[in-house]
Amino acid sequence: MATQTTAERARQPRQGERRVVSNIVRGSIGNLIEWYDWYAYTAFSVYFASVFFPSGDQTAQLLNTAAVFAVGFLMRPIGGWVLGRYADRRGRRAALTLSVTLMAAGSLIVALTPSYGSIGVAAPVLLVTARLLQGLSVGGEYSTSATYMSEVASPGRRGYYSSFQYVTLIAGQLTALGLQIVLQQVLSAAQMESWGWRIAFVVGAAGAVVVLWLRRGMDESESFEKAAEAAGTGESRGTLRTLLSYPRQCLTVVGLTMGGTLFFYTYTTYLQKFMVNTSGIAKPTAAWINFFALLVFVVLQPVMGLLSDRVGRRPLLIAFGVLGTVVVVPSLTLLSHTSDPVYAFLLMTVPLAVSSLYTSISAVVKAELFPTSIRALGVGLPYALTVAVFGGTAEYIALWFKKAGHENWYFFYVTACVLVSLLVYIRMRETSDASPLDEDVSRPRG
Repeated sequence: MATQTTAERARQPRQGERRVVSNIVRGSIGNLIEWYDWYAYTAFSVYFASVFFPSGDQTAQLLNTAAVFAVGFLMRPIGGWVLGRYADRRGRRAALTLSVTLMAAGSLIVALTPSYGSIGVAAPVLLVTARLLQGLSVGGEYSTSATYMSEVASPGRRGYYSSFQYVTLIAGQLTALGLQIVLQQVLSAAQMESWGWRIAFVVGAAGAVVVLWLRRGMDESESFEKAAEAAGTGESRGTLRTLLSYPRQCLTVVGLTMGGTLFFYTYTTYLQKFMVNTSGIAKPTAAWINFFALLVFVVLQPVMGLLSDRVGRRPLLIAFGVLGTVVVVPSLTLLSHTSDPVYAFLLMTVPLAVSSLYTSISAVVKAELFPTSIRALGVGLPYALTVAVFGGTAEYIALWFKKAGHENWYFFYVTACVLVSLLVYIRMRETSDASPLDEDVSRPRG
């Protein structure tokens, strides 16, 4: 039997690492387009709120668009269940391809739907339909991409590689904001509100075609292939009955997600509206502030992910819990009383830096809790349920408090939820120790 040369043995790890990077990149670009489509809604809602709903004051129209935003989140648990089950039974690659197709369909509906003035109540009905499709897509995208990126990542670098899920998640939001800024420079405010905002959704639908091609070239997760071989027909994979046999892990996902997701959506999706509607900052200026603050946020993701590979996931989560409970009330209170762009940028960037302690490792922590046979569903369903309740309602609750004349009550609501999650972080185990993902690597084929 031929023996390998030293050069061949050295080349194998490099080739393996290159393949890991290739799969991460392909999955990440698809994730970027998915989240671009999702966040284009909130980035451009300040322009199309008056198109889909009857005339009224700005807060009332934003409240309507926030309600539709929340409705989209109600589909995320269904997406987490349906596509998570599909990913555990048919493969991660197949589920990721399906999710981006659903997202593209939703974006195309938004882009082509006529105004309320043209078709009446059918306009908001079609808007809701589009968001339901996108919610179904995102519910499956998060769980499957978190699972896939954790499974294909090299052992010892899972925190680093998995952090790119939020890199591309925020990059999708940055792309939406960047396009908004460009359109603001070349179109008038009247043109933006009339038809300019539709360009964003056409771009999202077109980007999905590229993603479909990219994802066809991804490798299937080796962990999934091993689990599929071991299970045979696979009847025990991806079922609710199997998931319910892991109650502690499911409750851990709920607890660690609650504060983190509400904090995240407060300082990303809602804050641009807060700056316009409360601080009185002009829409174009608010877009620039959000763009640069989120750019800093993106850079921090792999840094924190790499740090978690060195010190563990739990210390970062505890740090987020402590700092998160401290920063919310003062940052939002100060922001509500300033229209200075530089000051507003700092008041957004500091909390986002705190949030990166959670977001950078959110995906891998959940993936490390479950075995391969139930991982996508285990990551997806409890997470999506929690996000639907806390993340999806963040804008609506904030605007409701504002309309009721008690906007600062929302600040304390966010603080309380982060505090509850902190208690979970303190009590949970270090997930990178004795993780089922390590068992996937060590388990032989056959």
